[in-house]
Amino acid sequence: MSTVPLTKFGAELLKQELHRLKSRDRHDVINAIAEARSHGDLSENAEYDAAKERQSFIEGRIADLEGKLSSAQIIDPSTLDAEGRIVFGSTVEMEDLELGKNVTYQVVGEDEADLKENKVSITSPIARAMIGKSVGDIVAVQAPAGVREYEVIEVRYI
Repeated sequence: MSTVPLTKFGAELLKQELHRLKSRDRHDVINAIAEARSHGDLSENAEYDAAKERQSFIEGRIADLEGKLSSAQIIDPSTLDAEGRIVFGSTVEMEDLELGKNVTYQVVGEDEADLKENKVSITSPIARAMIGKSVGDIVAVQAPAGVREYEVIEVRYI
């Protein structure tokens, strides 16, 4: 299995989710299954079917998280020294050359990506276009509406 890049913060979030699934959600679904069984005929019991489906989802997610964490390459952005280049974990401030507005993104792993928090996946088109660039470079991103250009203003490792 290949390594899964995660920031230190992202790895902590996955560990918390795994802990919650194992300690609380798994226990809750077992109780829901027992409750549904007590209602009798399982062949027409929608509560039982829903609880079993939820159990399947939880067990699958636990296996998924355990696999990702076991093969994770955890990167602490604050310890990076990439000589001003954009790399995994970098926080980048850029100016949208068309709109004249500044945008800030952090390049993170797929499981951490959240556009609302300005965290973009390393596999996203914008992150792939940014990797390796430095302050003053132009980043050209192929967007659905055409090519968007950004100028790199600042690269931070926080």
